[in-house]
Amino acid sequence: GGSYPQKNAEILSSQYGINLFLAGLLLTFAWAVHAVGISKSHLLSYLITLMLIQLLWMLWYLCRSCMQRRLIRDKDTHAGARWLKCGITLFAVITLILDSFKIGYYIDFSNCLSPAEGIFPVTHAVHTILQVYFLWCHAKDVIQSFKTLERFGVIHSVFTNLLLWTNGVLTESKHQLNEHKERLITLGFGNITIVLDDHAPQCNCTTTTLCSIFSQGIYYLYPFNIEYHILASTMLYVLWKNIGRKVEHHQQHKTPFKFHGITVGMIFGLIVLTSTIAIVVVYLIQIGRSKIKSELALTMFYLHAIFVLALMCTAGIVALLIYRLEDRSLDNSKNPARKLDAELLVGTAAGSWLLSWGSILAIICAQAHPKYTWYNLPYSVLVIIEKYIQNLFIIESIHREQEKVNDDIKTLRIVTISRGSTLSLTPSYKEIYNGRAAHEIGEVPCLFEGSICGRENGGAKEERGQENSSVVHSASDFSFYSRNSVTNNKRRVLKNIAAFLFLCNLSLWIPPAFGCRPEYDNGLEEIVFGFEPWIIVVNLAMPFSIFYRMHSAASLFEVNCKT
Repeated sequence: GGSYPQKNAEILSSQYGINLFLAGLLLTFAWAVHAVGISKSHLLSYLITLMLIQLLWMLWYLCRSCMQRRLIRDKDTHAGARWLKCGITLFAVITLILDSFKIGYYIDFSNCLSPAEGIFPVTHAVHTILQVYFLWCHAKDVIQSFKTLERFGVIHSVFTNLLLWTNGVLTESKHQLNEHKERLITLGFGNITIVLDDHAPQCNCTTTTLCSIFSQGIYYLYPFNIEYHILASTMLYVLWKNIGRKVEHHQQHKTPFKFHGITVGMIFGLIVLTSTIAIVVVYLIQIGRSKIKSELALTMFYLHAIFVLALMCTAGIVALLIYRLEDRSLDNSKNPARKLDAELLVGTAAGSWLLSWGSILAIICAQAHPKYTWYNLPYSVLVIIEKYIQNLFIIESIHREQEKVNDDIKTLRIVTISRGSTLSLTPSYKEIYNGRAAHEIGEVPCLFEGSICGRENGGAKEERGQENSSVVHSASDFSFYSRNSVTNNKRRVLKNIAAFLFLCNLSLWIPPAFGCRPEYDNGLEEIVFGFEPWIIVVNLAMPFSIFYRMHSAASLFEVNCKT
């Protein structure tokens, strides 16, 4: 009977959040298409109101938690990992720099900008600071009091961050689209109607140099702002799912990240990362300069991406084969954070799959095929296959139970008193392990040369010599070391694969996040589907594709820690 009102509260709060989001989404869309009577100040005022409400709720929650700090609270040990908190803190710091640029931009154009454009970055900066502090202190909380009120407060925070993410995605996409249209004008595409979507202020800047720095710098910082808000919304969603949950109290094994044993994966991953940065720089310099330079830039991008994706597919297949050779059970316990990770991997991968299938269909249906467009076919196919394989690897990895025996064989110091004297003995873990097996059949093996051995039934004790002890242990020692060596080798390979894929996903996040988007620039899809329809598809799918790479990198980091 007690769960019924709580289930109703969950449904009501989720519907509240969805309606909040849809209203903001419609307002954002109206501003984007220049709807009559809707200006940017209306959108920003709505977002400012949502942020202020969230600030009030967070302050109330923090004050209540401070007053009850002596109470023992339930915690979800799987939620709010330290590396995730460090990641969101990094993105938040860059977001604060973005807010400072927006404040400077508003000061320079204050004569023709609405006050909302000045209030928004200030409110957003305060919101960012308090929210990061809140997530650091309370991301693991399992709320058991004021549950109905807290559900509405947390879900309000989730959808506020989603709307801020949507606003950032739209602003950044409009900027990328304008740059793309300018490149098409330079290349002389006369068969495509091109109208620049300009939201620039209708007045002169007070300081030209600073205005240029602020206006250009803002768009290079938007990718980090976008990742910050989507990470915050996912962490808050896990907090919402944990409200009223009964937590199983069991010890959580700490999984620190170690560089030991992943040298090969890190080296190959850093090579991919370095080469990707170089490719992006060359691409952004060459694209749009002339037709020949643009085609060379596209060819260079496709060849590099094909090589990287092929390596990632191979690494993922090797990891899955290793898993097939192991016989380890899966952890099917209730875990909202793990479930959300798996759903986000599959859901956001659909963005890349949509773009890839669009490119494949365009190549098949197009009447003319410039040479560089043929590289788009294997690239699109590999994007689909690589995400299939990587999703399988990550989802299985986060569901596999951790090994309870540490990789490093620890030694136990045993002090035994014999005949009135104290002996310091150091048998290894494998001797204790083998001793346990012998104990099950009624014997307790000798732990050291000349030791006193006993039987389980409490029989008389007798001394055994070195020769007899070594014979007893020789076979079991060899078997243990063989099994341990094979297991360690498998784990080492898996850790290197996870480290390599982690850096590769970071590498593949960089090009679309910073404007290297061949889906815009190769022109084939725009000819087949039409300019406006294809641009709509790209603008809808690209944010999910970008988020997929960052979320995959975060998940692979966790896999590396667990392996």
